[in-house]
Amino acid sequence: MRVTQDTRRHLRRFLAEDVGRGDVTGALLPRGLITASIITRQNTTVAGAAHVREIFRLKGCRCRTLKPDGFRASAGDVIIKVRGEARAILACERTALNLLSRMSGIATQTAELAGRLPAGVEIYATRKTAPGLRMFDKEAVEIGGGRRHRMKLDESIMIKDNHVAATSLMKGLSSEAALEHLIRKAVDRRGGLEAEVDSVEGAIVAARAGARTIMLDNFTPRQVRAAIRRLESEGLRDGVRIEASGGITGRNISAYANSGADMISAGSITHSVSGIDMSMEI
Repeated sequence: MRVTQDTRRHLRRFLAEDVGRGDVTGALLPRGLITASIITRQNTTVAGAAHVREIFRLKGCRCRTLKPDGFRASAGDVIIKVRGEARAILACERTALNLLSRMSGIATQTAELAGRLPAGVEIYATRKTAPGLRMFDKEAVEIGGGRRHRMKLDESIMIKDNHVAATSLMKGLSSEAALEHLIRKAVDRRGGLEAEVDSVEGAIVAARAGARTIMLDNFTPRQVRAAIRRLESEGLRDGVRIEASGGITGRNISAYANSGADMISAGSITHSVSGIDMSMEI
């Protein structure tokens, strides 16, 4: 993946966080060049290799990538070889491994889930990411075959349950009336318009009011099918994308994929990631 000025700024911050005022242990080493290899101990979809190269480059090291982002690597494979001053390589070691491990874990989990979906159904990340790591977490999802969804609140309108609850409380409206009020207020604005609902009736209200994407929150696969049938019977299905969300895991994603939903969002691929076991050997 392309390293931007924005990502480079974050990578400098990650290094500074780990190095602090200086690597006092690394300062004990003699001056000289060494070669090190970053090795995966688990099968993985690699993500973050481009950023790891940049981390080492920031300290004057040179890298050769053997398994680029998006490639599959088997346990024992070398991902990257690094050449540079021993002190520089060791100062970068933990930052590089942490980011590569996390991003590869996200990409691997995403790829496993995406592989269970039929053509036309895609898996999306959510905003349930680690603070400060969102661009890296979402990039890893994309490398694994998923979609980013929105990155920030300013990208599109997504009317969620607490928006509805706050409006209902302040305007003295029922939940369904508050939902309709918010959607109609948003329809003429630029960008996407998505509404979260927790009932079939809510889905009908959202579609009639003009929502183009409807998130069915914590619906079972059977309830998703029922909502879609109801939308179809009301003539409201055309042009409306259905998103299934809430409690979706590897155990049930196939059932959701066959429910008729157009898209599936899973917070677990970023908020419950298991990093890939990786190490650096000199």
